[in-house]
Amino acid sequence: MAAILGNKIKMAIFGQSHAEAIGVVIYGIKAGEKIDTEKLQKFMERRAPGRDEFSTPRKEADEVIFVSGLIDGLTCGAPICAMIKNNNIKKNDYDDLKDIPRPGHSDFAAFMKFGDDFDSSGGGQFSGRMTAPMCIAGGIAKQLLETKGVEVSAAIDEIAGFQGDKMYDAMREAKKEEDSVGGIISCLIHGVKPGLGDAMFDGIEGSIARGIFGIPAVKGIEFGSGFSGSRLKGSENNDEFISDGDKIITKTNKHGGILGGISSGMPISFRVAVKPTPSIGKMQNSVNTKTKENVKMTVRGRHDPCIVPRAVPVVEAVAAFVIYDMMMSE
Repeated sequence: MAAILGNKIKMAIFGQSHAEAIGVVIYGIKAGEKIDTEKLQKFMERRAPGRDEFSTPRKEADEVIFVSGLIDGLTCGAPICAMIKNNNIKKNDYDDLKDIPRPGHSDFAAFMKFGDDFDSSGGGQFSGRMTAPMCIAGGIAKQLLETKGVEVSAAIDEIAGFQGDKMYDAMREAKKEEDSVGGIISCLIHGVKPGLGDAMFDGIEGSIARGIFGIPAVKGIEFGSGFSGSRLKGSENNDEFISDGDKIITKTNKHGGILGGISSGMPISFRVAVKPTPSIGKMQNSVNTKTKENVKMTVRGRHDPCIVPRAVPVVEAVAAFVIYDMMMSE
């Protein structure tokens, strides 16, 4: 199923961008696990819209409402159902585009799959809004991983090809021009012991990649030295082993903490490519799917000039959920 991730621990996402609510059902977490709901809410605020100059003006509190599975901060063994109400919806911003697919969006492909019944308002189930439920499940997984000594953290690597202050200049310029920019997010996972994962289709890379590609706007992922490693010699890309007390580690970490799909004990590292926000104010070409006529169109509504900053906690959340599921499945 498209909206379900996990093996022993599963998350099932529900809702659409402009539905009454969005949410997640989490299966498989045993009874007696402590969940700090205040800490989870603070994590959610990192992704929430309308918090800074580079975020969409759409303001949503993103308050997590637990429907089941949690009693006085402890899991009870039942599926955890949590939801977020959509309070700030402007469906009329999309009335003129019902039959006109927006360039860069899922509109056309979804129309070809689902037909006229597809809910394109705000992007429907393909919207970045759906990353909020991912953060609920992943935020819970992060807390549970911390009790096992595993820490997941992500950060902006670059935006529009720039690092440092120039990243923010690029976002401001894009906003001024009613355009958008993309970027790269780096993620590190510390504390995973050697031996997690498996060969071929059950490897850590494949499992993380499947989850990460569920995040709207993600177009690429690389682990360790990634694509740059393909330009090195074996003698340059190999990580030599050394003894460190009672542990065996590597002098470098170009393998990104994963060898043969299995954790080596070194930090797991990967980078994620995020495309520019497809919703832009510039005039673009499209086609009316009803009349088949070429048309000029522009996207109204409230959108981010760059979604990379808000995607950082989503990458953390999905990575944490995948690793927690893998640990619980072994």
